Amino acid sequence: PNLLIRSRTMATTRIGTEDPRMSKIVIHNGIVYISGQTDGTTTDIKNQTANVLKKVDDLLAQANTDKSKLLTSSIWLKDISRDFKD
Repeated sequence: PNLLIRSRTMATTRIGTEDPRMSKIVIHNGIVYISGQTDGTTTDIKNQTANVLKKVDDLLAQANTDKSKLLTSSIWLKDISRDFKD
């Protein structure tokens, strides 16, 4: 039998490559990936959370998207019994 195989080019776009070891944002095949975000400006979990979420919003905006289109997200806490009380 004759098989028709179509080749599709999948473009990859990298944004935020000031550090040559990584990209802050990678867009591949229409899916946006962002690097892990942390906040070292405060020890208060509420402020850290707000600062990290602001960074995420800013990165997603650079990729022309927003949190309403998230497929998945992971949040890591150093000490859940201490940090998740509020």
